[in-house]
Amino acid sequence: MNDDLPADDLPPPAPACPVATLAFRGGAVEERVRVAPEETALALTYEGGSYAVMMGTPSDLEDFAVGFSLNEGIIAKPADITSFEVITHAEGLELRMWLGPVEGDALKRRRRQKAGPVGCGLCGIESLEEAVAPPKPVLGDLHIDAATVHAAIDALAGAQVLNRETRAVHAAGFYVPGQGLIAAKEDVGRHNALDKLAGALARADVPGASGVVAVTSRLSVEMVQKAAVIGSPILVAVSAPTALAIRMAEAAGITLAGIVRGDGFEVFTHRHRITSGADIPKEVRHVIA
Repeated sequence: MNDDLPADDLPPPAPACPVATLAFRGGAVEERVRVAPEETALALTYEGGSYAVMMGTPSDLEDFAVGFSLNEGIIAKPADITSFEVITHAEGLELRMWLGPVEGDALKRRRRQKAGPVGCGLCGIESLEEAVAPPKPVLGDLHIDAATVHAAIDALAGAQVLNRETRAVHAAGFYVPGQGLIAAKEDVGRHNALDKLAGALARADVPGASGVVAVTSRLSVEMVQKAAVIGSPILVAVSAPTALAIRMAEAAGITLAGIVRGDGFEVFTHRHRITSGADIPKEVRHVIA
């Protein structure tokens, strides 16, 4: 990095950087070099005013800006953002957006402000009702078999380039039966990864109802809400859902499958969309795991 450059002319940071460590492994101590993911302040600004500051990975920034704007209800489609640019500051990156006149006027009437660290999906919410408001119901009729659930998670794992280097980032992917994994995004924040995926799908005009959203994180309520905005009827994860996420998925019409492991997974809501590949017995054992 050239320290003689003015702050606003600095290039954006790389998504990851090498760091020196002292490793204690197998009874030995040695100097090593590990790749660490970058964590950068990302300021989302609209119409010249700040809306939110999130901590995230400085990659796929336009996808993130579009997906965040869609999931926040600021825009209805990518074209509602008439201008986008990334401004580099010494403190972080500004994702500067200008909106169409209708969207810009609507934003001015909103009172909501949000600023938070990685993993904070509800900072600045003005009311409890707003935080847990159910999304518009997802009505997609996509049906898959159990093998497809595993295929989606396996494909996502294979697409995690940054995580293979760092072992420290989340991923969100979109799997279309018959086509495979058509998009995958990574970020230190699980919400950011899903925002990036939402933006990439919207910019490519991919219908959310056509595939499965797969994530590497736990299934929190915000992940369900974002999947609903994408319009995917099936959300699968390697980890488990929260109780509120289960209730939200039930209300939104989303099939929620979690704890995807080599020996299987569990379906928590709207079970009819996932079949075992064979007839499901009428009597199903009830167990407490």
